[in-house]
Amino acid sequence: MNAVRHCVALALCAWAVVAQAAPQTLSEDQARHLLVRTGFTPTNAEVERITGQSAQRAVSDIVERAKAARPQHQAPAFATGPAPIPIAYLKTKDEQQAARQQQLREGLELKTWWMTEMIESPAPLAERMVLFWHNHFATSQQKVVRSQAMWRQHELLRANALGNFRTLLHGVAKDPAMLVYLDGANSRKEAPNENFAREVMELFTLGEASQGGGYSEQDIKEAARAFTGWSIEREDFSFRFRPAFHDGASKTVLGQTGKFDGDAVLDVMLVQPAAARFVTAKLWKEFVSPVSENASYQAELARIAQRFQSDGYDIAALLKNLLLSDAFWEPSQRGSLIKSPVDLVVGTVRQFGFSDTDVMPLVLKTAQLGQNLLVPPNVKGWPGYTDWVNATSLLERKRFTEQLFRSAEMKGEYSGLIDREPPDALKARLARTLLAVPPTQVIASGTVGVAYLRALTLDPAYQLK
Repeated sequence: MNAVRHCVALALCAWAVVAQAAPQTLSEDQARHLLVRTGFTPTNAEVERITGQSAQRAVSDIVERAKAARPQHQAPAFATGPAPIPIAYLKTKDEQQAARQQQLREGLELKTWWMTEMIESPAPLAERMVLFWHNHFATSQQKVVRSQAMWRQHELLRANALGNFRTLLHGVAKDPAMLVYLDGANSRKEAPNENFAREVMELFTLGEASQGGGYSEQDIKEAARAFTGWSIEREDFSFRFRPAFHDGASKTVLGQTGKFDGDAVLDVMLVQPAAARFVTAKLWKEFVSPVSENASYQAELARIAQRFQSDGYDIAALLKNLLLSDAFWEPSQRGSLIKSPVDLVVGTVRQFGFSDTDVMPLVLKTAQLGQNLLVPPNVKGWPGYTDWVNATSLLERKRFTEQLFRSAEMKGEYSGLIDREPPDALKARLARTLLAVPPTQVIASGTVGVAYLRALTLDPAYQLK
């Protein structure tokens, strides 16, 4: 744990460095940095493909390719099957328990399908963005239960991951899984549920009120009235507006007054500059830097957020601006982020060509490491960064890579190193390829093949990106 924090500290020690503009010609290290941040640990072939390109071209190609990406595999069978009988309609406790267990099995099937997509996708940024929005709009199957509802939400996030944030927000706010998770489905004018309105403001659009969100408790109460009547059909779990439950009277939200419904209130939120700042800052910490308080970063972040709002909340355009920001290309940013469990597991499998690995145990491993897909810890999602590592999880991360190298067959570009010690020049290249910052541990002389690669992955620096 201390070793990982030390590596992060080294990577972050140079906040005063002069800003470095996006390069006209990507070096190999710069190409790798871009691909590490926008994917799940690139292969050397992927790095070589964009080395020498301008940052502008490389970023545009990566984002547009992800925007056009489609799943590599058919949807799980349950996703397109008939809607299950609602558990509440089942007569016995045994029937209800069996139905819940079936939903959980289908949830595991969805997780396995998704991780397979992450491992095999030719456009990994697409999967990274679906994962980002899954965390931003955190929803847990433990409460929702219905696997079909979780699949539909997943499809919604996937379809809009690099589209328009306004469209995505409106879709998620009416998503049945979200309405169940945030208790919005039963909100009616006699008793508006404030939980849904509060989380839409605090977690989805404006951020915490105490940190510049710009709203009051009264704004939350008024917004809650606007969302009354947004409900679901119990039989097929589709969205349904129930006019008899809706409060159609005038409301005042964020200084604007009208007979607002939920859609109108969402648009009122998006007019606020705080909405663009909040979403931009969250993506900044996902792709650029864990730090945004630096004065020069604040100015750059504000400029990008303003552009995001003026562009009509175009997510792809926002991401391009973040990846072309001066801060992204500062050498001090390499290794400043900590790999999530999904980053670690998927990246290791992809990079070393462990293509025949059974995926379901990998899903269970990410859950053990603290990132259980479809089951975020709470409404705020996974906090990330240093919360990913502690003494226990770091030990489990090392055990994962050790076990993978022992039990799985390596294919691809590293398979030729299986039985020999790399020459010194190759050792240096391997360290640059596999680690975002220089290694902290010396590998014993005479370490050969897979053992040498495994030793690099056991270095604390391997946990960084």
